[in-house]
Amino acid sequence: MFIQTEATPNPATLKFLPGKVVMNEGTADFRDPDTAGASSALAGRLFEVPGVTGVFFGYDFITVTKDGPEWQHLKPAILGTIMEHFMSGAPVMATATSEGDAESGEEFFDKADEEIVLTIKELLDTRVRPAVAQDGGDITFRGFENGTVFLHMKGACAGCPSSTATLKHGIQNLLRHFVPEVQQVEQVM
Repeated sequence: MFIQTEATPNPATLKFLPGKVVMNEGTADFRDPDTAGASSALAGRLFEVPGVTGVFFGYDFITVTKDGPEWQHLKPAILGTIMEHFMSGAPVMATATSEGDAESGEEFFDKADEEIVLTIKELLDTRVRPAVAQDGGDITFRGFENGTVFLHMKGACAGCPSSTATLKHGIQNLLRHFVPEVQQVEQVM
């Protein structure tokens, strides 16, 4: 098994491509070892690598976020853990429900804005999310209120130094262009 790695715009996050489907549907974002271990044996084992502070599963990639040690010291242990897991044939998630879907929470918007929200979601799904996935992350719609779109950033996007620029200059400009009712875009946790 050959696992490729790619840098992301976030220097604390590295993208691992195992050449296999990681998550058939949705995404999973783990920020603490307890939640990770309960939901995914792979995520739990990745958190056992000293310095790992975040794990994100996308369709065909895994992003790992670190704090402290250099990648050259962490990569061998992370690659070994991922390879071992996929060679074992064990499922990535312990349950069929993805962590990303469970944590996304309720969306909020006025029923009168439903058509606007559908357009925003379509733009996010077709133009934004594929580009963000290339960088090892994901963005989900959380709400729309008084001209402001609220988005949740996950994976490599969470805590990325360029995430503000992505939100304000990329996504905000795109949404404003296609949806005149959008005035600004804000990140929510």
